[in-house]
Amino acid sequence: SITSTLIALLCLSAPAVSLVVPQPNINATVAQNLLLSVEYSCRGVATIEWKHVSSWGTTKIVEWKSGNYVNISAVYKDRVTTFDNGSIQLLNVGMRDAGYYFVTVTEEYGSNTYGTIIVNVYEIIYEDLHFVAVLLAFLTAVSAVLICFMWLCNKSLHLFQKKRAHKLTASATEEIELDTIEC
Repeated sequence: SITSTLIALLCLSAPAVSLVVPQPNINATVAQNLLLSVEYSCRGVATIEWKHVSSWGTTKIVEWKSGNYVNISAVYKDRVTTFDNGSIQLLNVGMRDAGYYFVTVTEEYGSNTYGTIIVNVYEIIYEDLHFVAVLLAFLTAVSAVLICFMWLCNKSLHLFQKKRAHKLTASATEEIELDTIEC
C-alpha cells in the first residue's frame, strides 16, 4: 500500500503534459498549405486547443480531445485538418493568417502546457510581376491597334485629298477650256 502511494506520488510529481514545438517561426506565402507542427505527450486523455492572435483579434481555431470529438470554428471549417500528435494544417493561407498561433494541451487531471508558433505570410512577388506583364502586353496591343487605325485614317485622308485635288484640277481645266471657247 505504501509502495502504491509512492508510485502514485512519483507519477503526480512527474510532468503530466509535455509539448514540443519544433518550428516556432514559420514563413509562408499566400495560397500555400501550412503545417503547424507540435508533438505532445501526457498520461491521460488530452484536450488540444489552437487559437490565432493577430491585429484583427483573437480567434479560436479548433479544440479536440485525443481520440474522439473535434470542434472546428466556423471561420476555419473547410481550412483546418487536425492530427493525433496535436498538429494542425491550414489550407490556402492568406495575409490574414499571419500572426501568433497558441496551442494549449490540457490533461484530463487539470495540468496543461502551452506552445506558440509565429507565422509570417508573404505575397507571391511573381504574381505581381505576372499582372504587370499582362497589363503591359495589353497596353502594347491596344497601342498597336490605335497606330494601325491612325495609319488607315491618314491614308484615307490622303486619298480623299488626292481625289478632291484631281476634281478641282479637272473643273479648273474645264473652266479654262470654256473661257477659251467663248472668246
